[in-house]
Amino acid sequence: MPELKDIPDDVKWRCAAQCAASLPAMYDAAFRKVVGKQYDELEQELWIALSHMVRNIVQDLALPVRNASELATSMQIVLTILFGPDYRTETFEVSNDGAVILIKRCPFLTHGDIAAAAPQGFFSRCMALTLPTIPLLNKNYTARYVRTMCTGDRHCEIKIEVKKQDAEKKTAKD
Repeated sequence: MPELKDIPDDVKWRCAAQCAASLPAMYDAAFRKVVGKQYDELEQELWIALSHMVRNIVQDLALPVRNASELATSMQIVLTILFGPDYRTETFEVSNDGAVILIKRCPFLTHGDIAAAAPQGFFSRCMALTLPTIPLLNKNYTARYVRTMCTGDRHCEIKIEVKKQDAEKKTAKD
């Protein structure tokens, strides 16, 4: 009889991540009809709460968050830990105060299709996780979506940059 220790870590990680990525679609299918119009609001609150967990993981792992590039890389690492190796991303530093996370493969879309969920619903979840997380990690930065796969783009693009008021203060000092 095989034991848990006999199963390679990468196989356990892949299985756990597939399950985690499938849960939102399964919850949507099971509860949306029962909860009705409040479902989206309640679900967004859960994803916002998850942003606090992301912050805790970043802190526990002592991942750097001093600038946009570090924020993007740290987000990439934590999201891959949480949602598995099917989460394929790249990060690019676009300026001293800006970076981009490019998501080429999203496990929510891959496993959401399996659970027969509408891909448009994934954007509100992802947005509710990502947008609050960046300022939780560094209050001087913000994030915005430029492109999203769940709305038909080839990839997702999340731009991380200094908040406008902070950028204006920095320019005024120079």
